[in-house]
Amino acid sequence: MTYYRYRFSFGYGLTPVIKNLMIIMGAVFLLQMLVSGRIELYFGLVPILVWKKYFLWQLFTYIFLHGGFSHILFNLLALWMFGGELENYWGSKKFLFYFFFCGIGAGICTVVFNPFQFIPVIGASGAIYGILLAFGWLFPNRPILIYFLFPIPAKYFVIIFGLIEFFSSMGGTGGGVAHLTHLGGLIFGIFYMAYPTIRQKIRREYYKRKWSQKRPGDKKYYH
Repeated sequence: MTYYRYRFSFGYGLTPVIKNLMIIMGAVFLLQMLVSGRIELYFGLVPILVWKKYFLWQLFTYIFLHGGFSHILFNLLALWMFGGELENYWGSKKFLFYFFFCGIGAGICTVVFNPFQFIPVIGASGAIYGILLAFGWLFPNRPILIYFLFPIPAKYFVIIFGLIEFFSSMGGTGGGVAHLTHLGGLIFGIFYMAYPTIRQKIRREYYKRKWSQKRPGDKKYYH
């Protein structure tokens, strides 16, 4: 008889990168509270300034700023719950690259599709949604507790959130939430996760065509 043990996801512990990211975000949030003014304007993501003034650093720095206690609390909680297992699975270096790949990618989507927006976009949510995507991709049947009560497989959890962000992004920045940025994090996450398979298929098709075009006289025999 085979027994299956289901593991509910509620954090994996403070892995090195997760711990450092949480410390940095917390310190920057305290700085925001102490230094009110134009910090969001210069270090948040303002698409029109990226285009007009070449504030390219904003594609990176906006990830560490947050709009309020509930905003940073949600992001840090999600980072801890899902990021720790990914870091343990991938290793710290690969996980950190993926975090910034999705975060910066989400910022690029925001800048490209909202080029004239002057309202700053802040927060790590784009990177967090990329982490959710990777978690659902690698652990599709892992139960996740919604509201700490209702279990749902990770793959469906990601699909539901992806659809919510897709339809919400059509309405712009509703309720102060940058849905397009969230969706951008998901899109870059999908690209990252699917790229190895796509590359392998392209290479296989390339060599298949290459060998199919060889004429019989071109064959060489070795003995």
